[in-house]
Amino acid sequence: MQITDVRVRKVAKEGKLKAVVSITIDDEFVVHDIKVIEGEKGLFIAMPSKKALDGEYRDIAHPINSGTRERIQSTILARYEESLEEEEEPVTGAE
Repeated sequence: MQITDVRVRKVAKEGKLKAVVSITIDDEFVVHDIKVIEGEKGLFIAMPSKKALDGEYRDIAHPINSGTRERIQSTILARYEESLEEEEEPVTGAE
């Protein structure tokens, strides 16, 4: 499994939610609404979820094992950091 595209939509308002991300896997399958969240120990991702009848949130799609979760998280967080750096770079005009 290869993550072939990561699209980051940064969240403008203050709070723990920093971005909402979509990933494409093997140029064939897309997962939307992965959240980048600032926690007490740093950034982490939360997979797309919905509220169940009992009030708990349940993941709609998620990796089966921790190795895959770590690979997805590290890829997303690296792309998120890149998007922050791109935002900070000064734009130079054509001379």
